[in-house]
This record gives sequence, structure tokens and C-alpha cells, in this order.
Amino acid sequence: MSTLLAIPILSLLTILQSAVVTRLPLLQGFPDLILLVLIAWALQERVQTAWLWSLFGGLCIGFVSSIPLAIPVISYLLITAIALIIRHRIWENPILAMFLVTFVGSLLSQSIEMGVISISGTPIPWIDSLKLILLPSLLLNLALAAPIYAVVKDFAEWLYPEEIKI
Repeated sequence: MSTLLAIPILSLLTILQSAVVTRLPLLQGFPDLILLVLIAWALQERVQTAWLWSLFGGLCIGFVSSIPLAIPVISYLLITAIALIIRHRIWENPILAMFLVTFVGSLLSQSIEMGVISISGTPIPWIDSLKLILLPSLLLNLALAAPIYAVVKDFAEWLYPEEIKI
């Protein structure tokens, strides 16, 4: 059921991100809604479909962005792996895990994208891209991490209700 719901949810988030969120930048950076939803989804205890959501989210972003299709897929799968490792082994407090994975994931995703763009032949001034794109995007992602986590947590609890033991 949750795999089928991933298609319309992530498709709508991709449309929202590409049509609305990119029109409201902070300097030249903007939040990555798909990344935040995938991290929050992977941090939910009862969720078993984080990998499929990640794959589909990466494909959605790959289709609408100008970077190669495999780059968002690979970065979202790596970030999902980090979130699942933290969920299973390291952290007890999920909201702090959300902030940690958002911080690491934003840096990882933006760094991979900037590396691919510079390898493809486009000259990128690293200091300017750090100040104008990476840090504002990171700040916006961290600002939206808690509200998105709350919405995704409620959605996951609705989709996977806790069994009542008698």
C-alpha cells in the first residue's frame, strides 16, 4: 500500500518543488522537499519501504533536473542508507536523527551534484557555490526538517497503525 502511495505523493512533491519552491530561493539555494520527506520516511520505525520511496524520489528529481538521472537516485539511496543505519543502530531520538541526517544528506547531495557539474565541464567557483547555494539550502532544509518530520510521522502512523494487544 505504501509503495503505491509513493507514486502520487512523490510526484506531487516533485511538481511542488520544481514549480513553487524553486521560485522562492534564499540567495541561490532552495530546500529539497523530496530529500526531507525521504529522510523522515526512512526514520519511521514501522516503515519497510524506504528503499522504494528513495528510488522513486530519485527518479522523479532526475527526470525534472538537468543533472544525469543516476545522480539523484544514487544520492537519495546513500542518504536513505545513512538514515536507516542511524534508525537501527545509533539513535533513540528520531527528531534529532532527522536533523543529523538532514545536515549530512544536504551536504552530501549538494556536493555530489556540484562535483558532477564541475566534472561535466562547467566551471564552478567552489567558494561562491558554498556561500550562495550549499549553505542557504542547508539552512532551509534544517528549517523545514521538523515540520516535514511531523507530517510524515502522522502519515506513517495512519498508514501503519499500531496493533492493540489485549
